[in-house]
Amino acid sequence: MHVPITIHSRSGGTLKGDSVDLSESGIAAILPIEVPLGELVELEFTLPFGDVKTYAVVRQKSAFRYGFQFVSENAESEVIHSTCRQLEMEKSLLGEP
Repeated sequence: MHVPITIHSRSGGTLKGDSVDLSESGIAAILPIEVPLGELVELEFTLPFGDVKTYAVVRQKSAFRYGFQFVSENAESEVIHSTCRQLEMEKSLLGEP
């Protein structure tokens, strides 16, 4: 799932990036500026089922790719869940693993 993402970071300010992966527990994104591992950030992005504004912790970094783990259950959790279900259905219809 590739969508534009905005990250609000205490150390880096407001950053723009692009997501490269999505699951119900987190999202990965390509960012132009470093964000420290372990930092709590606010994420904003739009999925097919609606807008998402949630908190996450920076858990992984590999070059410019960052992994964020969602830490808050909120109304947007259903948007993420519905999108993940839809992606799984599309993958199974296409015969992808």
